Amino acid sequence: MNAVSALRETAYRADGLLKANPDYVQALRDLGTDGHGEVLAAAEDDQLLGTIMFEPWSERSEIARGADEAEIRAFAVAPQARGRGVGKVLVNALVERAREESVSRLVLLSLPEMVSAQYVYRARGFERVHERDREPRPGVRLMAYCLALKE
Repeated sequence: MNAVSALRETAYRADGLLKANPDYVQALRDLGTDGHGEVLAAAEDDQLLGTIMFEPWSERSEIARGADEAEIRAFAVAPQARGRGVGKVLVNALVERAREESVSRLVLLSLPEMVSAQYVYRARGFERVHERDREPRPGVRLMAYCLALKE
């Protein structure tokens, strides 16, 4: 397992986010390892602090609906790095990356328990998009958010 995969798993476990869907851990570890999507990372003194993934639309997209959209996936900040603005830096970097690719909208799905991540998203201007919410399995609700980059 690489450092990014380990950080994701550690962060999600620290927040109890894998309890509802323990099978998701393998997908979480694998995101970005197949060359699809771009993993961004924040580090300090060779210590990985956080990571986020930029995933342009494809036929296998989870929530993006067309070539003008891209997804945010696997946003994670190491427990010891929280409260230092790492999440904000990562989200801002991903937004800039999306602009470079001429993406019109960034979309994402978030568990209701991901309160800290949702705070970062809302502070950056993401809005809830209730009609895109999903329930991939009974008892697992995913809330959709979107940031319009172009009109």
